[in-house]
Amino acid sequence: MLYVEILGNLPEMARDEVKAMLELGEGEIIGQDYLFLKVEAGESAFPFLDRLGLAHEYGFLLVEADSVEELLQKADGVEWPIKGAFKVDTETMANCMHDVLDLPRKLGAVIHAKGFRVNLSRPDTVVRAYCGERLYAGIRLRYFDPKDFEKRKAHHRPFFRPISLHPRVSRALVNLTKATREILDPFMGAGGILIEAGLLGLKVYGVDIRPEMVEGAEINLRHYGVRDYTLRLGDATRLEELFPDKRFEAVATDPPYGTAATLAGRKRDELYRKALKSIYNVLEDGGRLAIAFPTDFDGKAEAEGVGFKMLGRYYQRVHKSLERYFYVFEKW
Repeated sequence: MLYVEILGNLPEMARDEVKAMLELGEGEIIGQDYLFLKVEAGESAFPFLDRLGLAHEYGFLLVEADSVEELLQKADGVEWPIKGAFKVDTETMANCMHDVLDLPRKLGAVIHAKGFRVNLSRPDTVVRAYCGERLYAGIRLRYFDPKDFEKRKAHHRPFFRPISLHPRVSRALVNLTKATREILDPFMGAGGILIEAGLLGLKVYGVDIRPEMVEGAEINLRHYGVRDYTLRLGDATRLEELFPDKRFEAVATDPPYGTAATLAGRKRDELYRKALKSIYNVLEDGGRLAIAFPTDFDGKAEAEGVGFKMLGRYYQRVHKSLERYFYVFEKW
């Protein structure tokens, strides 16, 4: 049994990202307690869980209980797979229903009594206890350090454009497509989505109508060590002409939202409609599209009119003048 702690800013999107990765790794979510997901999966799921963008960490789930006393009793009967020294960290979630103030000391004492060393400053193993409606304890396997994503934010890239998704969200869009080989971004801009996809080992394809973006995206990709890419100057509404003999496994993209410069003089809604049709035509059957649209554009109706099936929709308020949905569609 495993656990995944997801982030709280886009929780439904985060959960579905985990679900998509588990579908690739032959696992499934079997329960949820606020931001804590119970997962049934084997080691085959680890490479896919390692891809997550909207997660805090994942690990082995060893104990579940309805009280602190039960948790400690069960912990005493568990074989803890601890390497080296350990420490206990407690995560008190917003729905915590138990008094866990002294839990790290009590649980640490139970585990220490089994012969394991404690090191609070530099532990080799982190034991995690979670408090929600129930109590949980396990061993952390992977922590997704925010610094790893922060260093790829727009202002840290050599080619800088301020309008860009957070790298965690870009990573999640890639994962929601369930891509395992390749991905296309037909509105690549400075290449943020392609960077995340490339770091996952996918071959990346990018298109932009502005020459400076094609040049800048290549600078950014090479800066972050992504080498397997194909970038083309062109129109996202005419992808069939750019890739006449190619059908893509997946598409993830964040189209421009409305300035004259980013739309290259075209009407926004018409651009979206034509791009959806073109994307549909270059996707493999069963291929997925992850895309963002402002809330005043009915992405579901427009995409279904082209032939897509909607699998998910996630709301985000960016600021007072921009609210958007992230969508996941499948070609069927």
